Amino acid sequence: MPIPESAVVLRAETAPSDLRSPRFDDLGVHLHEGGGTLRVWSARASSIDLLIFDADDLDWVVETVPLSRVDADIWSAYSPLLRPGTPYAIQVDGPPGAGNTFNPATLLIEPYARGLVRSGYDGWRSVVVAGDFDWAGVRKPLVPLDRTVIYEGHVKGMTKRHPEVPAALHGTYAGLAHPAMIEHFTSLGVTSIELLPVHQFTTEPRLLELGLTNYWGYNTVGFFAPHAAYATEANRREGPEAVLREFKGMVKLLHEAGLEVILDVVFNHTSEADLGGPRSSLRGIDNRGYYRQHPDGAYIDVTGCGNSVDTSTDAAARLVLDSLRYWANDVQVDGFRFDLAATLGRDKDHTFTPDHPLLRAIIDDPALAGVKKIAEPWDVGMGGWQTGNFGDGWMEWNDRYRDRVRNFWLSDVDYGRRAATAPVGVGGFATRLAGSSNTFSAERGPLASVNFVTAHDGFTLHDLVSYDVKHNAANGEHNRDGADTNRSFNHGAEGETDDPVILATRRRAMRNLLGTLLLSAGVPMITAGDEFGRTQHGNNNAYCHDSALTWLPWEHAPWQTDLFAHVQRLLSLRAENPALRPSRFARDDQDIPSASVMDWYDERGEMMSGERWADPTHRTLQYLATSTPELEAPNRTLLIVHGNERPVTVRLPLVDGVAQYRSVWSSEDEHPSATTSLHEPGSTIELGPTSMRLFVAVPT
Repeated sequence: MPIPESAVVLRAETAPSDLRSPRFDDLGVHLHEGGGTLRVWSARASSIDLLIFDADDLDWVVETVPLSRVDADIWSAYSPLLRPGTPYAIQVDGPPGAGNTFNPATLLIEPYARGLVRSGYDGWRSVVVAGDFDWAGVRKPLVPLDRTVIYEGHVKGMTKRHPEVPAALHGTYAGLAHPAMIEHFTSLGVTSIELLPVHQFTTEPRLLELGLTNYWGYNTVGFFAPHAAYATEANRREGPEAVLREFKGMVKLLHEAGLEVILDVVFNHTSEADLGGPRSSLRGIDNRGYYRQHPDGAYIDVTGCGNSVDTSTDAAARLVLDSLRYWANDVQVDGFRFDLAATLGRDKDHTFTPDHPLLRAIIDDPALAGVKKIAEPWDVGMGGWQTGNFGDGWMEWNDRYRDRVRNFWLSDVDYGRRAATAPVGVGGFATRLAGSSNTFSAERGPLASVNFVTAHDGFTLHDLVSYDVKHNAANGEHNRDGADTNRSFNHGAEGETDDPVILATRRRAMRNLLGTLLLSAGVPMITAGDEFGRTQHGNNNAYCHDSALTWLPWEHAPWQTDLFAHVQRLLSLRAENPALRPSRFARDDQDIPSASVMDWYDERGEMMSGERWADPTHRTLQYLATSTPELEAPNRTLLIVHGNERPVTVRLPLVDGVAQYRSVWSSEDEHPSATTSLHEPGSTIELGPTSMRLFVAVPT
């Protein structure tokens, strides 16, 4: 890489005086009249240089500026060439020693860079971005938690094959905000679009050698720059400023439609991998200040990805907070889902604590007020499974909900076919249906639970009812990767079949799973494509496939259209009936005004007894819910769940204040009926095998 001798200049002493003592949280490039100032944190460096490159030749250095240590561990330099569109990098030197990995010849990404571009010569260049954007008064939707319905999807995968999205917008931020996509989201009834990682990421060398790619994006290069490959070709050519503008334009259009944007953020590790991996940014700036290590410098890996960001240090914790503030305010996103969030809550001894300063700061920071914070509450280290243990203000992915619901409708039914009866009754399922009060404290309530049956990792809904085992050979690991315990059931044939009985049973199972998800207390999350039963042909770990295997199909068979209509109907009923979305757990003392009321009946219309709860042969339940009083005008719903493959006669319960029950949805219907029927309390109805039915109570 040529560095002309004439390009080496001293600029630190020419910076405006008010920029000579930067605050710790004011890192990165800051523009002002006549140029810009770069601030970098490193406690152990002995020197840092800023290299500015020619915008048309990313390998040609036009200026080198030494940074001066100006305040504790902050280094600073000023240059008139730091202006929008300027590519730059830093070089850092420091002493040898355990945990130090300095190499002054390595060009490093500046951690706060708002834009990144590839350099064909030796990797990445940071790019100065102004970030100007006209929001035209558009505000965040601020969807209340009880009305939130999350739709988890991939930016590229959702739009790559959509026939109504112009080809130039396929797989892009702009495509995601196209009217055809907005119509899909709003007509379905979801409120919040959760995007798989959109921070700039890269593909691991191992995958490239196999001819594969990191499709999901859990391999972050920079925490402030949007992934450029998701921008349109025109904006990619124009550069990082245009890429960011397209991203903000997407957010603005989704907000105008009343839709929130939630980002899946990966702060637990970076693309620098293990100590043999690339030295692209944090490792070269201050390895011991950013990564968890033993005293001898060996990495402590609790993520399974080679490294773990050490959020017990001020620098790493501040990097996370500053990134969140930037995306929540400058880019106006509405929330974050924290990948492997248990890693962020580990202290200096590498032990998880819910009172970790970073976890509390994320909740208490005024700049993040009103932003949804969702934890994936585990990692792969010792003590890493922490579901239910995050503090007030956090929502959590509820894997216990996922497992119990899958068991009830799938693996228990499979067991029952072979053993004549299911292994357990309805007790554990009822707890999940009512908001998981055994997992979340009364203070946090049911809305702390993000309920899901599927997610980006694992089987799709279609594959969950169609495969007993994973089929991941195409991932290049001899089918060793991906979860082996899926709690799935193929209903009699592995994979594709034309058997009409098996197909009908599978489709009813999908309706039962979706019905449970969307009628449970808590915040539901739908995985993109499950609303019309997409398949990945049994691959339960399709992270490395950027292909038709993972892109959503938009041409649907009649049964898929019917399934979509069921989801629409269920979400409409959820929105109309506050009893289905309580903000408090039910209490034994029903005189408490703020408590939700939930009553449980058996198929005879009698209150559930302890014996019935404990009986593994008892798989039929009636769940009468009364809405949390302070939310809206009270209403009541009755949900009947029947969890075995024999039909059953059910007597509707006699309840004070209920004149009739209006039937509004049944999983037995292939297509949801637009008509409703009224039933008297004490009357009987017939339910077919493994089915659900929802009623709205008509008051006296």
